[in-house]
Amino acid sequence: MQSTPAPRPATDGADYTERLQRLGRRRWKRLLLTQAPFRWNIRRLNLGRTLDVGCGIGRNLAHLGGNSVGVDHNATSIAACRANGFIAYPIEDFLASEHARAGGFDSLLAAHLLEHMSEPDARDVVGRYLPYVRARGRIVFITPQERGFASDATHVRFVGFAEAAELASALGLTVERQYSFPFPRAAGRIFTHNEFVTVARKGGA
Repeated sequence: MQSTPAPRPATDGADYTERLQRLGRRRWKRLLLTQAPFRWNIRRLNLGRTLDVGCGIGRNLAHLGGNSVGVDHNATSIAACRANGFIAYPIEDFLASEHARAGGFDSLLAAHLLEHMSEPDARDVVGRYLPYVRARGRIVFITPQERGFASDATHVRFVGFAEAAELASALGLTVERQYSFPFPRAAGRIFTHNEFVTVARKGGA
């Protein structure tokens, strides 16, 4: 008799937020300033005013700075963002906010989001927010490589360069650049925090 796979942990509860916060508080991470290279990577893209979709507890909102805005389905994570002074909303509140206006953002960032959902769901979620990015604005996808993907039981689908490019094409975006960060691609099999980065451009004049 074939066994039924155990359901994956959810990402919309307080326990998921607490896990993210616990991981970020680890002493060795604070001492080694482990976020410094990732902050540099985000900032060198010069994304301008960015809509951070799936913002979690605000790690990338801190990297982006300025008047960027986060949106997430986890209300506890949004509360954590706001407690740190970031502008962030649950989905429905964002859609009803002054920030939800056509072309109001220079860029959209989906960092460590796509691997949490099926391809059709990823297409629907990202597509929902594309109207809020200006014509010729940038869309950035960041996803974990093999070791990072295996480290989190909430991950649903491996999204590498090919999968990210396919999603971009399905959404009418033009891929401008794909690269491995912070180390070359081979490191992704042993280093948990190696990432795929895809930079695409929205169409329009």
